Amino acid sequence: MPKLYRRIRYGRPIVVVSGLPRSGTSMAMKMLEAGGLSVVTDGLRTADEDNPKGYYEDERVKDLYQPGDKAWLRDSRSKVIKIISFLLKSLPDDNNYKVLFMHRNLREIVASQNKMLARRGEKNDTPDDRAVALLEEQVRDARFFLRRPQFEVLELNYRETLDSPRPLAIRMAEFVDEPLDVEKMTQVVDVQLYRNRS
Repeated sequence: MPKLYRRIRYGRPIVVVSGLPRSGTSMAMKMLEAGGLSVVTDGLRTADEDNPKGYYEDERVKDLYQPGDKAWLRDSRSKVIKIISFLLKSLPDDNNYKVLFMHRNLREIVASQNKMLARRGEKNDTPDDRAVALLEEQVRDARFFLRRPQFEVLELNYRETLDSPRPLAIRMAEFVDEPLDVEKMTQVVDVQLYRNRS
């Protein structure tokens, strides 16, 4: 009954792809786009060596933590938007959300982040073990927040998606409850981009 009430009051859900940075969120966005879901992106951050297939970001997301009008999110209902795990707690509760939360081996994430920083000429002073502990804490915090009634959650694993993209694409389509093209979703998964392996 609470979900039915929320659907009547707040309309169709916003589909959110979330997870830690470098956890496969851009891949999930590309899969949903290929399946036929409209994506929310401003195209300002273009593809590069770290994300050859594109980032699928919208700069407005970065300001969600700040006070202010977030009504623009309502235009994302029935569409998919990428929001990193840290910003999930900044989402207003006057929307329904279907969150596809990407998980990846944390040491792979740290290795990928370190390479990205090195390519930019930036230095990372955080030891890897400490970085892993901080990421674990972020995931725990996000999971705790996602227990709220405005959220439905599907947890996905990056490696599993690469190894078996079709079953994962079927799960994604069933979760968002849209007639997505599973075959096209499967075809855009590129295992060659799995460059930081644990």
